[in-house]
Amino acid sequence: MGDNDGFRAFGSKPSVREHRRKQRVSKRIIRDHGLAEQRNILGMLLMIDNYDSFTYNLVQYFGELGEEVVVVRNDEITLDEVARMQPARIVVSPGPCTPGKAGISVPLIESCSGRIPILGVCLGHQSIGQAFGGRIVHARQLMHGKTSAIFHDGAGLFKGLPSPFMATRYHSLAIERASLPEALEITAWTEDGEIMGVRHRTLAVEGLQFHPESILTQHGHRLLENFLNR
Repeated sequence: MGDNDGFRAFGSKPSVREHRRKQRVSKRIIRDHGLAEQRNILGMLLMIDNYDSFTYNLVQYFGELGEEVVVVRNDEITLDEVARMQPARIVVSPGPCTPGKAGISVPLIESCSGRIPILGVCLGHQSIGQAFGGRIVHARQLMHGKTSAIFHDGAGLFKGLPSPFMATRYHSLAIERASLPEALEITAWTEDGEIMGVRHRTLAVEGLQFHPESILTQHGHRLLENFLNR
């Protein structure tokens, strides 16, 4: 499974080394954005939680990559509060709703694009599409916990990765190809042409429709590391 090798199987006993690693990661997660403002954490990553169970899988991966992560739900923070926090990067998480119902997600992308690097995953990816003028429509297929071969352009998040690789999808919506705004380019796709990744042509903004944090997705850590290295 590529970068996900080494994750213990469900139900197996964790090693002392793994337990200590998870303790170190947990210390880099801050759930109180007020505290984050007070501490003014240099170089922190702001994670917008769209009330999704996958959010903390992403947090775990970023923690393993050495990031200080602040997690805030999409309806518990304002644009002014984000500005005061001065995050180095922003990640907009997956979620069960549409971009229009994802709280601060779309306004935050509109406000911070060009000033702070942004990554959107699943719903976050769709929010990027909507923020720049694209339409969100029903996907070609309902995909919940299914894997697909992901083809890509080899740049940005996909630098140094083989094409295709296997990734897990959980979505019923997608960015419509016909309405893709000129500002965005398609970076990844499935065999049937569904958009799996977008990148802004001039700004540090990228989206992934699939889930890099899923254990069945190959090269998940590398995808996120490429975002951190932008």
